[in-house]
Amino acid sequence: MPLSSYIGGNARRGNLWPNSLLPTLSPTPTKSKHPSRKSRKRTALINFIFTNFFVIALSISLCFLFITILLFGIPNPLLSSPFKTKPPPYYRVRSRKPPQNDNSYRNSSNNFRKEDGAGATVDITTKGLYDKIQFLDEDGGPWKQGWRVSYKGDEWDSEKLKVFVVPHSHNDPGWKLTVDEYYDMQSRHILDTIVHTLSKDPRRKFIWEEMSYLERWWRDASVEKRESFTNLVKTGQLEIVGGGWVMNDEANSHYFAIIEQITEGNMWLNDTIGVVPKNSWAIDPFGYSPTMAYLLRRMGFENMLIQRTHYELKKELALKKNLEYTWRQSWDTEESTDIFTHMMPFYSYDIPHTCGPEPAICCEFDFARMHGFNYERCPWGKHPVAINQENIQERALKLLDQYRKKSTLYRTNTLLVPLGDDFRYISIDEAEAQFHNYQMLFDYINSNPSLNAEAKFGTLGDYFQTLREEADRENYSLPGEVGSGQIGGFPSLSGDFFTYADRQQDYWSGYYISRPFFKAVDRVLEQTLRAAEIMMALVHGYCQRAQCEKLATGFAYKMTAARRNLALFQHHDGVTGTAKDHVVQDYGIRMHTSLQDLQIFMSKSIEVLLGIHHEKSDHSPSQFESAQVRSKYDVQPVLKAINAREGTSQSVVFFNPLEQTRDEVVMVIVKRPDVTVLDSNWTCVPSQVSPELQHDNSKIFTGRHRLHWKASVPAMGLQTYYVANGFVGCEKAKPAKLKYFSMSNPFSCPAPYACSKIEGGVSEIQNQHQTLTFDVKLGLLQKVTNTDGSMNVVGEEIGMYSSVGSGAYLFKPNGHAQPIIEAGGHVVIFEGLLVQEVYSYPKTTWEKAPISHSTRIYNGGSTIQELLIEKEYHVELLGQDFNDRELIVRYKTDLDNKRIFFSDLNGFQMSRRETYDKIPLQGNYYPMPSLAFMLGSNGKRFSVHSRQSLGAASLKDGWLEIMLDRRLLRDDGRGLGQGVMDNRPMNVIFHILFESNISSTSDPVSNPLPLSPSLLSHCVGAHLNYPLHAFVAKIPHELSVQPPPRSFSPLAAPLPCDLHIVNFKVPRPSKYSQQPIEDYRFVLILQRRHWDTSYCRKGRSQCTSVANEPLNIFNMFKGLEVLKAKATSLNLLHEDIEMLGYMEQVADVGQEGHAFISPMEIQAYKLVLRPHQ
Repeated sequence: MPLSSYIGGNARRGNLWPNSLLPTLSPTPTKSKHPSRKSRKRTALINFIFTNFFVIALSISLCFLFITILLFGIPNPLLSSPFKTKPPPYYRVRSRKPPQNDNSYRNSSNNFRKEDGAGATVDITTKGLYDKIQFLDEDGGPWKQGWRVSYKGDEWDSEKLKVFVVPHSHNDPGWKLTVDEYYDMQSRHILDTIVHTLSKDPRRKFIWEEMSYLERWWRDASVEKRESFTNLVKTGQLEIVGGGWVMNDEANSHYFAIIEQITEGNMWLNDTIGVVPKNSWAIDPFGYSPTMAYLLRRMGFENMLIQRTHYELKKELALKKNLEYTWRQSWDTEESTDIFTHMMPFYSYDIPHTCGPEPAICCEFDFARMHGFNYERCPWGKHPVAINQENIQERALKLLDQYRKKSTLYRTNTLLVPLGDDFRYISIDEAEAQFHNYQMLFDYINSNPSLNAEAKFGTLGDYFQTLREEADRENYSLPGEVGSGQIGGFPSLSGDFFTYADRQQDYWSGYYISRPFFKAVDRVLEQTLRAAEIMMALVHGYCQRAQCEKLATGFAYKMTAARRNLALFQHHDGVTGTAKDHVVQDYGIRMHTSLQDLQIFMSKSIEVLLGIHHEKSDHSPSQFESAQVRSKYDVQPVLKAINAREGTSQSVVFFNPLEQTRDEVVMVIVKRPDVTVLDSNWTCVPSQVSPELQHDNSKIFTGRHRLHWKASVPAMGLQTYYVANGFVGCEKAKPAKLKYFSMSNPFSCPAPYACSKIEGGVSEIQNQHQTLTFDVKLGLLQKVTNTDGSMNVVGEEIGMYSSVGSGAYLFKPNGHAQPIIEAGGHVVIFEGLLVQEVYSYPKTTWEKAPISHSTRIYNGGSTIQELLIEKEYHVELLGQDFNDRELIVRYKTDLDNKRIFFSDLNGFQMSRRETYDKIPLQGNYYPMPSLAFMLGSNGKRFSVHSRQSLGAASLKDGWLEIMLDRRLLRDDGRGLGQGVMDNRPMNVIFHILFESNISSTSDPVSNPLPLSPSLLSHCVGAHLNYPLHAFVAKIPHELSVQPPPRSFSPLAAPLPCDLHIVNFKVPRPSKYSQQPIEDYRFVLILQRRHWDTSYCRKGRSQCTSVANEPLNIFNMFKGLEVLKAKATSLNLLHEDIEMLGYMEQVADVGQEGHAFISPMEIQAYKLVLRPHQ
């Protein structure tokens, strides 16, 4: 996404920085090695000593060595050295910690860091930066957000300046145009241009990032163009950087989708061209997550580059020459997650902001802005001119001056200068203008040795390789610096880079919430894709019949399309909600199409796995259909109603995508309430029926009914239930009792329910664990009382911001959000056997409220659901009444959290968030992809789990605020050219958890490290984000015909509760049948969650075990034999475990099948599978 050049307002002249802050090179004084000796007469003894000097010295040294060993034992080798030399490849694990012994897995406590104050030892934390920086936005002169950079001139006397100018073109796969429109109009021409212009001169270089465009171009390109492209890559002129399907967002994207999108791009690239990227290039995501650094490290990447971080952080890091560092995970005490990172120093990645600190000068060297091209002229008034013999000296020295100034911000004399912008190099003329003029400048600089500089075109890999070679030669470490065992001379850093601000008080926290409808669809597609991947692997594994293989391989094309449609939406203008309306529509249609395809495949796979109609054609329709259907890409899903007539039953099959057995209260919609539920053995199951609700003030009930019962579904398996009408011998579903409150409309009691009026100002619902108290007139939750009598204040409040300055990217509120709920709405309470619910359609200033909501608690015995509170908000921010409004829910608890809370990063790890008065309200909003929690000094925790990405803040003590939707009339000046007005009706579901610690916990105020969720909290989040998939038979069956019990249970035993199967898949579905059976055709990806042991270990979450022992992959499946297993990288392309940073035992899986997984780690294994003979 391009940015207009930042000129700013009235320039204020800043003082020059003192020379003491600039780099100095002073020669080290040398002492004489030969002090004078007095002449004297040598005696025989002295003669003897001199003659045998070395023998005597060696004997004395050996004596001392033996004495030392006897007294102190054999000394350890030096663990670190300021001079680190290593053989290629450059990135090998050189841990400075003692290696773990063979019992390390068994002995590793889950509480391995954080809660006891342990964690990564680093030089810099982003929290420390925030604590230190005053955020004054001082005018730095030509470099507005920095200072007037100067240098002495002798900085390059001993090590000349080596400048790598890296041509690039940033191609958004959708933003103002759709991915197809961009490809046709720009990207295909850019790739043609690259191949043509690079082939003319071997000195020219280029980098390319997005595989979504390259794959499309490859399909269209001639054989000759493909060969030229491949040759350019193989010879190093063209480097693929990142190589994901897209350059993904890092705030809203879930780690599953990030792994998918990088793997999809990397595998296509390796299969097609035979290369694997090792350098990551992320110039445009709006803030950066350490999750990305972890995943890249475990994919075999060696270096990464980032750009969009808070301008004040850039300035602080630049002042200390810390813009290059090793990024380390907060929990990592072994330095196994370190990855070298380069942060670009200036405002943007365009040419005016990359050659040096003065954009007005750098713009003069963007030769595509000369007359004759279609790009904007330089806004500073002085424009580029072609280089010729008359001006070359002046031009070259002016450019070199910028390079030198930029170089002083970094430690080494190796300098990176990107040369590009959005959709650049679209024509041969444009490319020639850049390449030809720059080559003339380089030739002049390089032909003048007195300049102590060498400039040339390079790739990102060229830059990092030369930098690492220099770092091996020179010691750039500062005294006392922790650094990293991976590369010497640079600091280590942990933390994340949210929330991004590019200038003044413009914080990019709006995109955490923009287009929340599609953020929700993204996660539905993600969990549906994962479920379908697992089903495809199970079909291939268990069913060896030709029809089964035909079903799976016949769907391979659509499976690949689904992976790519999910991957495409992870683009930093996709899931962020920051694209034009018609582009959002394109993303939405693609995701909707894939959702429908996946559901059809899953419905057919159910028949195979349950043993129904094995020999039927794969083209004939399935007996089953998904219980949840979407008629269109932009509408809420609707539950299909079961309509079993008298004397018939309709089967409902549940698929459990989780790795533990699932006991859960489930719900389907029925047209008539007088039904019975039976399990697979035709045993009666107690059930409850209640009326279905809708967001309509005049007609709250739809006329259909919700049928609840408790289901039990095996891990990664299937279970069948029957909804019957007229089955003798079983009690019918028990109707819930209804209570209502309404000050305006008369209440019409639906049949066959008993209704009564709510008396008094408060009302309660309760189960065996908790009692919820509501303010009836407002319909809002007030407090939660536990069975032991302890009370938790919730103080639910729904409010709105008025935000004239907000847009798709920016959140710029006018003050705090104000409550919108008035006394006098509708409240309906349902009291039933399994579910208790309070539904509220509130009264607001507007005739049609923008929100209605339900609060539910469950009964059922031994379910995780009993321990949580379910909140469902139906949001309709539609119409001009809500222009420039942003809707929030706020929980005003009694926890003394000191405005500190914890929010997740990509569903993978937590980050500590602190509200600072020195930055504005919008800067204290943070991404919440799936979880936020607060902690009181008494150890009480209040957690909110979400199944879609939103934004959260704790603006006052005890408050947790979450934004639900935003409707904005205006563009916010970041290039999109429109507001956000395409709101859709949608539901947001939270699972809320109150927990009390059972042992002491650290004080979140004094402990700067992030805390982990409890084991129960992890389970709650997994159940919400990976729900049961329900499929309903299309045709009812006569009750007189009872089919045999139908279930499917593939795992030998449920996995431990802290082990999660990230995916179980066939990575190359279209090539499966062509691969020999002894090939590694399956992949299993596992994650071991870290959990806070100061909260209840497993009793409250119904866990049977935790992963204190390694998992035996060979014995994992029931009826399936794992013949071989080997560890691999997360992108499935590397098998050198040491290079990936894993501990050595990870590689041992092939011998006995033991998967050693440390807490927080994600590990991938390639498998050879076949059914038991």
